[in-house]
Amino acid sequence: MSPTIDAIEIHHYRLPLDPPFHAAWDPQPRKSHTVTLVRVRAGDFEGLGSGDAMLGFAGHEALFLGRDPFDIERHVQVLDNLQFMYGRCWPFEIALWDLMGQITGLPLWKLLGGRADRVRVYASMGQRRPTAERAEAARRLKEAGFSALKLRFYADNLRENLAVARTVRDAIGPDMALLVDANQGWRMPWDVRPPWDFKTACDAADALAELDAFWLEEPLPRTDYRGMAELRRQARIRIAGGEGNRDFSELRECLHHGSLDVYQADVAWSTGILRARQLAAEVQAAGALYSPHTWGDGLVLLANLHVAAALSTAPFFEFAYDPPEWTPARRDYILPQPIEADAQGYVTLPDAPGLGVAVDWPALEPLRIHTGTMERHQA
Repeated sequence: MSPTIDAIEIHHYRLPLDPPFHAAWDPQPRKSHTVTLVRVRAGDFEGLGSGDAMLGFAGHEALFLGRDPFDIERHVQVLDNLQFMYGRCWPFEIALWDLMGQITGLPLWKLLGGRADRVRVYASMGQRRPTAERAEAARRLKEAGFSALKLRFYADNLRENLAVARTVRDAIGPDMALLVDANQGWRMPWDVRPPWDFKTACDAADALAELDAFWLEEPLPRTDYRGMAELRRQARIRIAGGEGNRDFSELRECLHHGSLDVYQADVAWSTGILRARQLAAEVQAAGALYSPHTWGDGLVLLANLHVAAALSTAPFFEFAYDPPEWTPARRDYILPQPIEADAQGYVTLPDAPGLGVAVDWPALEPLRIHTGTMERHQA
């Protein structure tokens, strides 16, 4: 009989960034990197998760305390209810899977199916730079061993964006896969620009096909299922999306309409791990690719890579990396050691139980900005 959930803790940490990171999707440079960690204990075992700030979770801990951590279908239903009322609480589910791995002694990739213990990753660029500097950064990523990279569009003018893509393609040559993210699927709170219309998306897809781009990501709003399906029928490159669809039903609508060639639902943002397993099966049965998005901290990256390694047949997976502003050391500061890709562009997952890492809590204490704890007290 497995131990029951005894305690849930939520911790928030903030790492100052100097120099700052000016993300493609931000109007101003980010001067810090904030991470939320969820810590779940059951007897002598502990599971960890990270991701969103867990808004709305406080005050609902009693829905899980005293429960079997392996009752994951029930726990996901409660998290769905919380998401509808408040916000995304998938970091807690990630912590439960890590906890189940700790109890069983299995790494998450084995617990989920065990397809492989390593994944090939693509370098996901995100720093705003002049065109020549973006091309030079792309060349360096190729020299580092990555076989694919992702370029983000952020200019208001499509012609300017396409000029950057052509310059980067010239810099990396024809033998490196080029992925392009249009970032039209969702908006940051301050971004009130209209998204691309269908014609703009078609023009972008046509131009990128001439550059032999592997996929065009989020060219239309995330719930424009029919528009994406029609674009997919017309385009000569793959259409990707779904990283932040809030409800699983939205992803099922994408499948129903045939909206995407590549499904990118992030386990920390969008689906959690249980639903990721279901989505991967349905997507791949439909002949599409499942390649989850991941941009955040080291535990978010690990969770998505474990799921990808266990379940996916896609050729590569996201690895947020755009030095010197965005490095593994900055991205993974909550971990004792950053996650690195090898010289062939692969990440090998740990064989230790669960996610395979342990946090050095005392070392993180100077960066902590808030803690909330609730425990079940024995009578």
